Amino acid sequence: MAARALGVDVGGSSIKYGRVAGSGELLSPLHSTPTPQPATAAALFDALAALGRAAGGGMPVGLALPSVIRHGTIHTAANLDASLIGVDGGQLLRESLGVPVVLLNDADAAGVAEARAGAARGVRGTVMVLTFGTGIGSALFSDGRLVPNFELGHMEVDGQEAEARASARVRTAESLDWPQWAGRVNRFLDAVNALFWPELIVIGGGVSESFGQFGPLLRSRAAVKPAMHGPAAGVVGAALAALDAA
Repeated sequence: MAARALGVDVGGSSIKYGRVAGSGELLSPLHSTPTPQPATAAALFDALAALGRAAGGGMPVGLALPSVIRHGTIHTAANLDASLIGVDGGQLLRESLGVPVVLLNDADAAGVAEARAGAARGVRGTVMVLTFGTGIGSALFSDGRLVPNFELGHMEVDGQEAEARASARVRTAESLDWPQWAGRVNRFLDAVNALFWPELIVIGGGVSESFGQFGPLLRSRAAVKPAMHGPAAGVVGAALAALDAA
């Protein structure tokens, strides 16, 4: 049987999941279910264990969270519950499901999808994947290898955290038109280029579906491309990470 894994992407309001082949192809439609409210450690991992039993079929599980993850332990919990901090989520799910489980940051998962089977596939050197949504997620790759837990959305640009000025949420909240928003993104890209000198920057998150409207307005030393996997990126990348570790 060809390698396959269950990818799960946890957000503040919904949990997306799907079965993924080793090629990065979704083997079924992308599914979603509401995130428990409040998303306490007990409630969330009970829900994830039930989801894994129902949808996993004994496959390895990759779990993406809006968190800094180190060796399976959750260190931050953006848009979730503080009770998750310090929890070894990988161990909890392995004990519940009896299958290999890998946890990673959600932007890192989206980056893995793009680096392995998307817009950054085969690109050598330094690649940055930036996801624009409620905040700004970031994933850094060196010759195709992930450097985990980059949090560039918190980098100060023009006196504020970058995501407080240039996230997709801010664009909507402040009713910015595409040129206004692209101008703010360009200031962020200036900082990314100056600090990291990437060969390629991939723009992901829900806003990437409108890349045709704002992409031509972006200014960057590095090449800029839209992400290929859209809302499935976290699911695909999490599953691929699980297969790498299985």
